[in-house]
Amino acid sequence: MNKNKDINNAHCEACNGLVDLIEKQQLNEWMALIHEGWQLDADCKTISRSFRMRNFAKVMFLVNAVAHMADLEGHHPDVSFGYNTLTISYTTHEAGGLTRNDFICAKKVDAMV
Repeated sequence: MNKNKDINNAHCEACNGLVDLIEKQQLNEWMALIHEGWQLDADCKTISRSFRMRNFAKVMFLVNAVAHMADLEGHHPDVSFGYNTLTISYTTHEAGGLTRNDFICAKKVDAMV
């Protein structure tokens, strides 16, 4: 496996506009590294995963766990939630699309659920 794609124990790199975008033709390889529930948007700039949970307390527990991880990694998702639903979306805003950081964090979310 390409060392760059070894995301299992990786941490995000500081962006500062310097992280490389993942080429569109490589995205399928990267998508294979994370849970099949992650979806690539039509513009190939965002990955999202939705969850249906038992109740609001379970939703908030995962929201708070993701928020804590995001602060530790310095890479924050867009999150929307309701009574028993949660959607987490990653993109690297400074880079204008998907980077290794997005897949590192998606993999960390996978490990939480």
